[in-house]
Amino acid sequence: MTEVTEDFRFIPDFCPMEYYFDLALRSYYEYADYLWRDIANPRWSSYFYVLIFVSVVFFVLEVVMPWRRNQRILRRDFFLDVFYMFFNFFLFSLIVYNAASTVVVTLLNDGIKAAFNGFDLQSFNPINGWPLWAVLLLGFLVRDFVQWWIHRLLHRVDWLWEFHQVHHSVREMGFAAHLRFHWMETVVYRSLEYLPLALLGIGLYDFFIIHLFGLAWGHYNHANFRLPHRATGAIVGALVGLAIGSGSFEITLLAAPDLTTTLAGGALGAGAGALLLAPLMPYLFNGPEMHLWHHAKTLPEERRHGVNFGLTLAVWDYLFGTEYQPYHDGELELGFQGVEEFPDDFLRQSTTGLRKREKSAV
Repeated sequence: MTEVTEDFRFIPDFCPMEYYFDLALRSYYEYADYLWRDIANPRWSSYFYVLIFVSVVFFVLEVVMPWRRNQRILRRDFFLDVFYMFFNFFLFSLIVYNAASTVVVTLLNDGIKAAFNGFDLQSFNPINGWPLWAVLLLGFLVRDFVQWWIHRLLHRVDWLWEFHQVHHSVREMGFAAHLRFHWMETVVYRSLEYLPLALLGIGLYDFFIIHLFGLAWGHYNHANFRLPHRATGAIVGALVGLAIGSGSFEITLLAAPDLTTTLAGGALGAGAGALLLAPLMPYLFNGPEMHLWHHAKTLPEERRHGVNFGLTLAVWDYLFGTEYQPYHDGELELGFQGVEEFPDDFLRQSTTGLRKREKSAV
């Protein structure tokens, strides 16, 4: 008999398919219960309300300090993109990652144990003893690097590009365009990024923290406003300073962190970031000027497969020669060749790629 504990961690003699099926069902049930509690009980750590808060902040900034002043506040496809935000961030992305991850981790660990005479990968993981801040930093760097390669793949492989066209069908850029993408992209990204993160032992809680930072920066990359590099450097510095001053993420530099040290850390971090990080920000982090060229409708022939693939970090594009910013122009024409005939509603966009392949198979 297979023994199942309450938290679904087990070492069975054998693992019948019924067990994994039951594990999947329980995982989806747990996610549905989590999502309901997350919405019904607002709190500062609620991912649902963090998404709303971050989006409202970016919307206000687009209204107050627009980069493209001739663009309407409620730009073209604004409400379609808002729907995509909630669909991809909750109804699909987190469901796939949260519920499926339990099954994948279990299958991976059980397979390794069966192949290597009971060897437990997670118990020998070298980062098990690392402080949380180091785990998060490593997870962020690995995930962003893997995503950079996946993003290039979406532009180079024809059938993947058919799905990725949904994201590039944006004609007027704004923060909400960040999460306009085909649901198949979630499958591709999560499938390819999951294994290295699982092997590193990056847990679901760690992933969510990394995911939220990526969410906020992705909103900025697509936003209709720009901040000076001193401001973005100050923001990054302030976040680091607040974490150090409050002793968050198992940072133990201070013996007795409190509100005073937290505020002081944020202020000092902001100042240091504005002075020291500002010159480096264009090379470290992606920004709206850089990412707008990624969405440009027309590129030189030698760049026809795309440019500026970074999701959060810009450094990969500089390292691998895919950085391209000949000048900064908020009025670039966006899209791709033939975007005028591309479907403009969610249902038809959701079957893009699938319908084409069905036709070609007939």
